[in-house]
Amino acid sequence: MEAGRGILKEGFLVKKGHVVPNWKARWFVLLQDRLLYYKVVGGKQESSPKGKIFLDGCTITCPCLEYENRPLVIKLRTKTNTDYFLDCCSREERDIWALDITGAIHAGNPVQVQQLHLMRNSFKLPTNISLNHIVDKMYDNSSGIRQGSLYKESFTGSILVDWLISSSFAASRLEAVTLASVLMDENFIKPVGVRSTEAIRNGDLTEQFLDDSTALYAFAESYKKKINTKEQLNINILELSGTILKQGFLIKQGHKRKNWKVRRFVLRSDPAFLHYYDPTKEDNKPVRGFSLRGCLVSALEDNGVPTGVKGNVQGNLFKIITKNDIHYYIQASSKVERANWIEAIKPLT
Repeated sequence: MEAGRGILKEGFLVKKGHVVPNWKARWFVLLQDRLLYYKVVGGKQESSPKGKIFLDGCTITCPCLEYENRPLVIKLRTKTNTDYFLDCCSREERDIWALDITGAIHAGNPVQVQQLHLMRNSFKLPTNISLNHIVDKMYDNSSGIRQGSLYKESFTGSILVDWLISSSFAASRLEAVTLASVLMDENFIKPVGVRSTEAIRNGDLTEQFLDDSTALYAFAESYKKKINTKEQLNINILELSGTILKQGFLIKQGHKRKNWKVRRFVLRSDPAFLHYYDPTKEDNKPVRGFSLRGCLVSALEDNGVPTGVKGNVQGNLFKIITKNDIHYYIQASSKVERANWIEAIKPLT
């Protein structure tokens, strides 16, 4: 099996198709010189790769701003100018994939690889901060970010840094720049001027946002749409207001057809809910979610096919039973990942 030699990283990513431009979840395996991707059918990875991306001569763009509704995309361009777009489940996962792929591309340059590892360790997401709360405050008529007549339309990088510090969201300009970079990465704000756009194209992962009085930014269209459609959400907004504790791609068995599909799961506390999303869709609305209060969660035996499970799955299964006796069968990619999810869910039940 080709992926058996020198695996650097593996996991689910959502890839845009070349022939039909739709998005499909694929299992990716990063080797020293190539990136393989596999179909997962019925909860089991196929033995032969669906395709491969040779990394020699590749360039990587992260973050990639070509898809407004997908702010977590990595773009890979091969030396033959073929573009691959790979969507991730979280900002942290996206940056890890980008750094690991970049490390493989530049494996022959140990100094550059060392700099990448230092960059990974220095660029941290601030803890206990709600990005939605920050942007709501930025948009507030009385205390929000202003710049004369351009209020709500555009603002400079230095104005945003000043506002984040004065509003006590950051303690220093370095923290504020890091936080502003996260807001941009998560598609809450966007670059709108030459200076800010050039920084995205030419800067490394730690120099995407400019603390500069000539770099212009604005609220992203997706955030404006979110403001206008809050009342139209079918899911109770309270369910989505909790702190995100964990998120990632898992495979779930359907309730009716009993088929297995990759879903992006998001675990929240206060209130304690588990939601799952279809990562191939553009709207980023949960397919479904349920309260974890009163739930039972447990690992399933890897020997044989457990009761209630259909198909030729690979194991690493766990089950959640809600207080209304609805059974969810979920497959992780490894025993460690399964244990991590169970450990994260149990305290919330």
